[in-house]
Amino acid sequence: MANIALIGSEREAIGGARSVAPANPDERLEVTVLVRRRARQELAARAADICAGRARTPWLSREEFARRHGADDADLGAIRAFASSHGLQVVLSHAARRTVILSGTVAQFSAAFGVTLHHMRHAAGTYRGRTGAIMIPSELDGIIEAVLGLDNRPQAVPHFRLRRGPVARAAAGAAGATSATSATSSAGAKAAADAGTFTPLQVASAYGFPSGTGQGQCVALIELGGGFQPADLDTYFTGLGVSAPSVVAVSVDHAQNSPTGDANGPDGEVMLDIEVVGAIVPQATVAVYFAPNTDAGFLDAITTAIHDTTHRPSIISISWGGAESSWTAQAMTSMDDAFQSAASLGLTICVASGDSGSSDGVTDGADHVDFPASSTYVLACGGTSLVVAGGTIARETVWNDGAGNGASGGGISDIFALPAWQQGLSAVDQSGSVALGRRGIPDVAGNADPETGYQVRIDGTDTIIGGTSAVAPLWAALLARLNQASGGTAGLVNPRLYAAPATLRDITQGNNGDFDAAKGWDACTGLGSPNGAALGAVVSAGGRP
Repeated sequence: MANIALIGSEREAIGGARSVAPANPDERLEVTVLVRRRARQELAARAADICAGRARTPWLSREEFARRHGADDADLGAIRAFASSHGLQVVLSHAARRTVILSGTVAQFSAAFGVTLHHMRHAAGTYRGRTGAIMIPSELDGIIEAVLGLDNRPQAVPHFRLRRGPVARAAAGAAGATSATSATSSAGAKAAADAGTFTPLQVASAYGFPSGTGQGQCVALIELGGGFQPADLDTYFTGLGVSAPSVVAVSVDHAQNSPTGDANGPDGEVMLDIEVVGAIVPQATVAVYFAPNTDAGFLDAITTAIHDTTHRPSIISISWGGAESSWTAQAMTSMDDAFQSAASLGLTICVASGDSGSSDGVTDGADHVDFPASSTYVLACGGTSLVVAGGTIARETVWNDGAGNGASGGGISDIFALPAWQQGLSAVDQSGSVALGRRGIPDVAGNADPETGYQVRIDGTDTIIGGTSAVAPLWAALLARLNQASGGTAGLVNPRLYAAPATLRDITQGNNGDFDAAKGWDACTGLGSPNGAALGAVVSAGGRP
């Protein structure tokens, strides 16, 4: 049986990483194998129509999608046979997700996929890594589309920034002292408000969000670490005067709701996401999908949420990502395919565009954009700095701290083709106007500056957070209100927004490094920030998932 290289699977070591030892051959791990879908061309044609504004509605149901576009039983059987021949166990086989998860030892996986695994050390820690391509049997060429999880390096970072300065306030009183803690929280909130920061409800009001509670909606959050404390959520929402949403933790690949106690770690992301969504749509269900921070975990969380027939989310908010250059081609293609599936199901995916400006934190001197925000099938959310006076927006500019505490991510993809709805657009950089040749991000924006940030509660402490991490759940909550009002689901809203830019507040001042704000779409804030109820007529529902 001849082996061939799996296209797009090539990996390089993290910059500066070195091997400290071969991986223990007896170490056990789980690996995600993604197989091809049925009727790929039919789904691609449907997605092309959606991207061109010719949406085919009603949306496919999850059940119908599984029948028409899930994995073929014969292909799943071929993976099971391959696994058995190498002593690997099948942990999960899911036709709709096109996913087979295999379990085995380092030695077994090394033999099965022709890789050599090492324990690698770099400046930020250690990981189990590989270099080069993954090998698969020629008989499985075209059946296997990706093999993820052999390498378990951290794949993404959360896109939030804590406000600088003495804004954090420890909770008062012992656990259970709700009234005292709430009073402290309220006092802290007022002090923060005086400093130009906001509750999520105040941001929603400034942007003129239409009324709504999110009743009947489910918003999914993808989280790659950390967790939440229910007592913190109770205190926070009580202080806002709203009912607490139903928050459900969903385990993916054995990850759990596991608070670390560090507000500057992944807990900050988890709590920010829940509190922004929950404050604006308190009667929605918030399903939090916890997964390991690997390429396999990230994909598995996304496909689990998309094809979840229990909670059935209609909107997914993602505040994690990494520069396109840090991903393998197979991982990006797999996630982009998952988002394409979501578009046909009528789901909206809101993704933070990143907090490191036009470089996206890469130090090679070039411009970079963040993935998964650069996928064609997501709503990429950039950041602004918001000033409100008397409940009305007085000024809004591109978020760019200028002193190292972040800027709105945005630019032009190196990977993804120019979508139909961005044809004819240009980005303005230091050399002038540059016509888009590939996907430009972000699409939209919202308040993200930590100095005008969001009042949140994390691990018993009231603090202020900004970053595009706040903008993705902000837009997710807005869409949940619009879905509630329409009785359906919005789906991929990008074509409709680009066709009606007046429904957004155009941001024309500021830059994110190499790109400048400009009239119309720009590579700092996209089309702009929400223009309230005007979006309702444009973001119309097309069916039910």
